[in-house]
Amino acid sequence: MRAATISRKTKETEIAVSVDLDGTGAATVSTGVGFFDHMLEQLARHSLIDISVAATGDLHIDQHHTVEDTGIALGQALRQALGDRAGIARYANALLPMDETLTRAAIDVSGRPFLVFKTEFRRAKIGEFDTELVREFFQAFVMNAGLTVHIETLYGENAHHIAESCFKALARALRLAIEVDPRQKGAIPSTKGSLAG
Repeated sequence: MRAATISRKTKETEIAVSVDLDGTGAATVSTGVGFFDHMLEQLARHSLIDISVAATGDLHIDQHHTVEDTGIALGQALRQALGDRAGIARYANALLPMDETLTRAAIDVSGRPFLVFKTEFRRAKIGEFDTELVREFFQAFVMNAGLTVHIETLYGENAHHIAESCFKALARALRLAIEVDPRQKGAIPSTKGSLAG
């Protein structure tokens, strides 16, 4: 079973995360940050990964620690659930339209974390959510999951649509990249014989 649970506690946040890579996209998310909860629900739904997140943080200061630390815990859970990554497709990409916005994401489940994020927001906030936290989440998630991820918004106007298209594009690419490919016959998809990084 490709599933994992991670608990993380610091002076700033307390987070419990569970993932099931072979789920149906079910999400149970509570971070205290409404827009972020909505984005995590999109990540679950469109990757078909069951995701549970319960997070409390120092929101009286700002949302940064809660968002970043959730990315850390979620990335760690994904990495653990993937195990040695045997049999997976490994590479995938997605082109995601959302009304006037178009975003693409490409992923390599390589064990070597790297993020390229080429997305600009014309507004600093979506409601009470700081748009700069979109990148902060992806950076924390990618580094702890051991993924190489490129996300680029080709064009768009609405900040909500831009952020949501980023999460959905990553979700769609992730869904394809972590699928078990029967033609791999359980082999690790690397000529090195390892995707440990």
